[in-house]
Amino acid sequence: MRSYLLRRLPSALLVLFAASFLIFAILRLVPGDPATSLAGPDASPATVAAIRDRLGLDAPLLSQYAHWIGSLLTGDLGPSYAIGGEVSDLIGDGLGATTELTLAAVLFVIVLGTAFGILGATSRSRWIRSAIRITTTAALAVPPFVSGVLLVVLFAVVLGVLPPGGRVAFLDAPDLAAQYLLLPALCLALPSAAVLGRYLKDGIERALAEDYIRTATAAGVAPRRLLWRHALPGALPPVVTLLGMQTGHLLGGAVLVEAIFAWPGLGQLAEQGLQRRDYPVVQDLLLLLVAVFVVVQLLTDLVYAWLDPRIRWE
Repeated sequence: MRSYLLRRLPSALLVLFAASFLIFAILRLVPGDPATSLAGPDASPATVAAIRDRLGLDAPLLSQYAHWIGSLLTGDLGPSYAIGGEVSDLIGDGLGATTELTLAAVLFVIVLGTAFGILGATSRSRWIRSAIRITTTAALAVPPFVSGVLLVVLFAVVLGVLPPGGRVAFLDAPDLAAQYLLLPALCLALPSAAVLGRYLKDGIERALAEDYIRTATAAGVAPRRLLWRHALPGALPPVVTLLGMQTGHLLGGAVLVEAIFAWPGLGQLAEQGLQRRDYPVVQDLLLLLVAVFVVVQLLTDLVYAWLDPRIRWE
């Protein structure tokens, strides 16, 4: 397993390097001048030039890129010149909230996706299978900004059992924090849970159609034992890979869901940075999200290799 990890690390580092260069270049191609935005519409050219010099925007692009990478390697992210404060503090404040939301959504994806997959593949009731198919289709077809509004209307306005938005820290009030977390996590998880459930359903159905499963069934082996000991483990490797990919999608979707439910995470920070053209905040934040996605994919590959030793041998 260690040698497999060492073989995977160079490609992960290469992806991070390429992503950093693309992020840096694309942000510089966005129309507008951050120095002009900071100085205001009535600022003189001398004031704008002074701000550009103070921010280092007059330096060659390669020099700016090298300075940014050097700052990242030393852990000095520098100040935010538009939002205010240190970039590391801003990202640290939002990272906890986004991590909390994403982990809760991943838990929902696993629980709902597993239920959808197992019931869809093994239930003998046509009504249950139809209900699961309709639910997964609706979860994939309805975008999060629509499902989020529907969840708020149903559970916060009509039923009045959950708050419509905001966040409470778990350390302050765990029961109240769970109520604030439930709706945004469910909204974020529904599409991924539907995809996971369909993949798991297809995998279980293929496994149950194998000859050895039919032979064991004819020999009187209990269907539950066949499902949990044979069919489900055989369907897990591709599902694990899909779960890793969906985790990256959850991080991206958290930006929109945080805006719907007023969740104070990295999504709101990214929106503020983009609106104010705050290069340090946006480029550090985007690279952080890419790094998290790369780490998740690397861990997914390790779990896949652990479930299927043929991957390690190859």
